[in-house]
Amino acid sequence: MEPRLVGPGPYRATRLWNEIIELFRAGMPLRKHRCRFKSYERCFKASEAVDCLHELLGSNQNFGPEVTRDQTVKLLKKFLKNHVIEDIKGRWGKEDFQDDGHLYRFPPSSPLKSYPKKPSCGKEVIKFPDWTEPKAGASQEHIPVKSVTMNSEMWYKRHSIAIGEVPACKLVFRRELTQTNIEEIWKSMTLSRLQKVLGLDSLDEVLDAKLVNSKHIVQNAYNVNKQGIVTLEDKSKELPHWILSAMKCLANWPSCSDLKQPTYAGFERDVFKTIVDYFDQMKEPLLTFHFFDVFVSVLGLLQKHSKAVEALQISCLLLPPENRKRLQLLVRMMARISVNKDLPPLSESVRTRTLMVQAFSRCILCSKDEIDLDELLAAKLVSFLMDNYQEILSVPSALKSSIEDHVVHLQRVQIKYAGADTDATFPPPSFCKQMSTDEFEYQRASGSQEPLAALLEEIVKNKEISVKDKKKKLKQFQKSYPEVYRIRFPTPEVEAMLFPEKTKQKPPILLWALKKPFQPFHRTRSFRM
Repeated sequence: MEPRLVGPGPYRATRLWNEIIELFRAGMPLRKHRCRFKSYERCFKASEAVDCLHELLGSNQNFGPEVTRDQTVKLLKKFLKNHVIEDIKGRWGKEDFQDDGHLYRFPPSSPLKSYPKKPSCGKEVIKFPDWTEPKAGASQEHIPVKSVTMNSEMWYKRHSIAIGEVPACKLVFRRELTQTNIEEIWKSMTLSRLQKVLGLDSLDEVLDAKLVNSKHIVQNAYNVNKQGIVTLEDKSKELPHWILSAMKCLANWPSCSDLKQPTYAGFERDVFKTIVDYFDQMKEPLLTFHFFDVFVSVLGLLQKHSKAVEALQISCLLLPPENRKRLQLLVRMMARISVNKDLPPLSESVRTRTLMVQAFSRCILCSKDEIDLDELLAAKLVSFLMDNYQEILSVPSALKSSIEDHVVHLQRVQIKYAGADTDATFPPPSFCKQMSTDEFEYQRASGSQEPLAALLEEIVKNKEISVKDKKKKLKQFQKSYPEVYRIRFPTPEVEAMLFPEKTKQKPPILLWALKKPFQPFHRTRSFRM
């Protein structure tokens, strides 16, 4: 069975758990072992299970090579507790698995976890500011869609460009957006972008939108200092000064600005232990219990670096400002300690980077309900955070710009033309209803051709315009709406009746016209008497 990448989506932790069980059962070598003068078929030693599972997790792209042997042992303890494995006497249910020579076997069928049915959070539709909001108390659930009758004058104004005139227009000033409006716009567009980056049809299965505080998003986006760290309005939620001093000491080692130079060996380890103890006593992780599924889903995008960074950028914007600030300071310290060659080793047996991940993973990400892969998932996320913390913990500029542009657009002065739909008052429909093709064709004909026919008839009967102008308007109307024109004037004879030719009276015959044409004068001989 080949391992596959488990992408983002609901119940990702459960899907990973089931896949690891299937891979472990398929890949673990089983053979005959002897214990206390007795042979056992198709079983394995505990140390062999650790070797196999550790190699399996390290080569699996969902976890990676940073999985430690100690983490593998902890996972096998959970396997024993959940009856994925059992000892050779059939005992299970306790986490007494050790990396030794005890014998274990697989039960006839290792139980795969079913996907839990979460209570529906309901799709929270984020309302954008409505400039024609109904009065408070008015129900909009059963508002009938009132058809607006467009008379010939309104249609004439609407289509006046087609018949050679420029319509009148007016400026409409929209009302000013309130701070609440802007916060709701930030929330709506932020969640919409997160859903798109994760590639999900809906966020309902990984996030309850009602638990997202729009004020937190705006504060995280704008209340930042020059280093990009969140500034808190409530100073009582700041980290204690002594913890900040300890974190700065290790992050800037050996240049400790707040503390004096150490005077005894192991000083840096005592400072590190103080920081670890402080974050371990927190009741909730920095990424909060509510957003656990969101961050686990983001782990499915780690193969696509840019998408994973953007998804984490947006997800971290949802955090309470005090959590975001603590996360920024903690991860920055972890990253600096990991690459600081001047800092003495903080552990004799574990590399500094691995120690950072093991010490702080649980205070950054864990589930409220015990999840079997909590530690592995948290370690994967924290490692990625340390490598990309400057990008991830900054405000996503593209999202911020798009939201600000949208807010400006909503506040911009709008131009409305006379006779347009915006001049008529349409009650907001609460839903759309599908119609048949015949009904659609009937409404299309009755809704457009009849007003146009009325407009044509008005042009025909208008006696205030000259014949020349009337012919010009009819010609333009015929060019724009030939079908409506053809119904009114089916034949050229009907069209000709509109402009009857006047009978021209012939001028009276003049007497001189009957005379012979003018003859040139000829000189005749005169007769003299």
